[in-house]
This record gives sequence, structure tokens and C-alpha cells, in this order.
Amino acid sequence: MEIIFIVLLFVMMWLLLIRPAQRRQKAQTELQNSVQIGNDVMLTSGIFGTVTEMPEGDRLRIQIALGVEIEVVRGAIAMVVPKEDDGSHDALDADATTDSPSVDLDKH
Repeated sequence: MEIIFIVLLFVMMWLLLIRPAQRRQKAQTELQNSVQIGNDVMLTSGIFGTVTEMPEGDRLRIQIALGVEIEVVRGAIAMVVPKEDDGSHDALDADATTDSPSVDLDKH
């Protein structure tokens, strides 16, 4: 009976802890391997930039500012930042200005 409990405990631990961690690691590795030149990325340090060069091996060149490039290992990429549409923010800004209540500062 004790052996069944120990085996059941191990199976539950594997299902709840180990397997999800393996899936996250596999997804992160696939993301890092799918990076292309021109992708906007965020590094694990929180730095945002654009991939400019992919020399041989595990290194990438990332442009973080105009004329400033750094070389990082592929494993430093935390996520690929999705491209934003240029017109999407204009519509949100227009709604925010028309729906906001006006305050008359001259009344006291």
C-alpha cells in the first residue's frame, strides 16, 4: 500500500510540476530558434531591439538604438514583440479624448 502511495505521489508531481516545465522550455527553445532578421525582440534583461544579423553559431546582433548594436546569445531572447498597426492607436486616442468628462476650472 505504501508503494502505491509513493508511486501515485511521484506521478502527480510529474504531471503538475515537471511536465509543464518541460513544455515551457520546449516552447521557449522553439521561439528562440525561429527568430529572423528584422524581428523586434525583448531580451531576458528587458532590453528591446531589432535583430540585424545572425552570424554562425548561437549569437545574434541586436540594434537597441540608432547606431547601437549589441551581440547576444540566442538564449537571451525572452520573446518576439508583435508588430503594431500604425492606425490602431489613433482610434484609441480619439475615443479617450471624446469620452473624457470636461472640467470647468472657472467655477468655484
